[in-house]
Amino acid sequence: MKRSILVLSLLAATTAAHAQRPGRGPAPIAPNPQSLPISPAPEYVRTSAPIDANIVKLWEEGMQRSKAAAYAQALLDSVGPRLTGSPNMNRAQDWLLATYKQMGVTARKERYGTWNSWKRGVAFAQITAPRVKALEATMLSWSGNTAGKWVDGDVAVLAPYDSPEAFKAWLPSVKGKVVLASAPRLSCRMPSQIAEFATPATAAALDSAQRDLSATYQGLTQRVPTFYADLKAAGAVAVFESNWSSYPGVDKIFGSPRNSALPTFDVGCEDYGMLFRLARNGQGPKVKLMAESEFLGEQPVFNVIGEIKGSSKPNEYVVLSAHFDSWEGHSGATDNATGTVTMLEALRILKTVLPNPSRTIVVGHWSGEEQGLNGSGAFAADHPEIVKGLQFAFNQDNGTGRIVGTGPSILPENGPRLAQYMAQMPNQLTQYIRLSGPSGIGGGSDHVSFLCYGAPAASLGALSWDYSNSTWHTNRDSFDKIIQDDLKHNATLTAMFAYLASEDPQPSSRTLMNPMPNGPNGQPITVPNCGKAQRESSGYRR
Repeated sequence: MKRSILVLSLLAATTAAHAQRPGRGPAPIAPNPQSLPISPAPEYVRTSAPIDANIVKLWEEGMQRSKAAAYAQALLDSVGPRLTGSPNMNRAQDWLLATYKQMGVTARKERYGTWNSWKRGVAFAQITAPRVKALEATMLSWSGNTAGKWVDGDVAVLAPYDSPEAFKAWLPSVKGKVVLASAPRLSCRMPSQIAEFATPATAAALDSAQRDLSATYQGLTQRVPTFYADLKAAGAVAVFESNWSSYPGVDKIFGSPRNSALPTFDVGCEDYGMLFRLARNGQGPKVKLMAESEFLGEQPVFNVIGEIKGSSKPNEYVVLSAHFDSWEGHSGATDNATGTVTMLEALRILKTVLPNPSRTIVVGHWSGEEQGLNGSGAFAADHPEIVKGLQFAFNQDNGTGRIVGTGPSILPENGPRLAQYMAQMPNQLTQYIRLSGPSGIGGGSDHVSFLCYGAPAASLGALSWDYSNSTWHTNRDSFDKIIQDDLKHNATLTAMFAYLASEDPQPSSRTLMNPMPNGPNGQPITVPNCGKAQRESSGYRR
């Protein structure tokens, strides 16, 4: 016993000594300032418990009997990603309808157009020479297939070209080849490691070389509109690309109907770099691959709309908004299952506590956001009565974190109104929220489809949890990245916003900023200035 205690003491001392050495283990990381309560607290952060009985009930239902995590797990692990127009999107929408039916909420699929439907199948890729190794590879959306067979080919690097003529001159060399079409990374180490450990000279040289290499290949697959079709006609076997997202093992996964000409894969940073070096150094890399996919043509596409009818003001509306579609790197968790589940759970909470709201509460689960706000834009265009009668729309679309920001956008008089709503909520929800002043419309998510008509809409901005690099459109956007406490928090907060907007005795303001801010092109914004939603995939380019 004494010997065991001595050994444990020595181990503890050794561990402590190692922890104190520079370069050993991670350094302490300070919390993100936005994750902390605002200090000093704004006036809308209560110093006492809420007095509204319905607010208390909403809090209890949302925080003590939440179903948000259960909804997210079923959607993400069992249903999975939701590419616009795909059979899996249809399956996911049917899951939404069934879930709303279980909670007693009226919901429907509402068609807004058609889209190029594509079904993902099994896909693999492996290097077979000069050594054997499975490749970390993901078939891109709308990729072509190998007709159910394994195919193989030598690996060739796309020759940079500066004219269509130069491209055509190179094409005959691709027959029977797998073409590497993007720049590799010279190092797949995280930028933070290079900044921490490299000498200034090493860091500068690596950065300069990478910039030159990336610039050489930038845009080559888009420069010729028929790039993939031309490679297929010339006899290429497949196209490999790589879209690294700053961390080992994390890539961004997109796709385009242009990929339909050939099997097209994203290959992880390390494996792609290896293939590129082998090919450039004449070391004979060969790849074997198989890709299954099915093209179903233009098929109807839908939004899912849930609704609790208003009891005294049925022609006035509160809209809960989140896009349902996703890319297919993994499960589409933080983009945007978290926003979807926030609105789904918020409506469940409202149905339980407030089954007869004054205004009609609508939830829109939009399709086609990743292709240009198409689902929400079409809905707003098709429902001028909702735009006209809109009290407020609340949209959430930037990851799993707690909501920490919102604002009135181009309707400044709605800022104090949002503050009044928050002043009635528990401070556990509002102590993190920065209420911004008036601002431009923006352009990144579905609230814009309402703001562009001058209708009141608020974006509920969340803590990023390194959203841009870790999960946004990546192969790591999976259920485990969801922070369940924050999801429960957000659904409860959203339910309270919807309740207070529904019962507000006064209509929200539509008085615009004066002068209006400039838009992205530097020109003054005019309202309405809504773009036309694309309702079919012909002409879509990405």
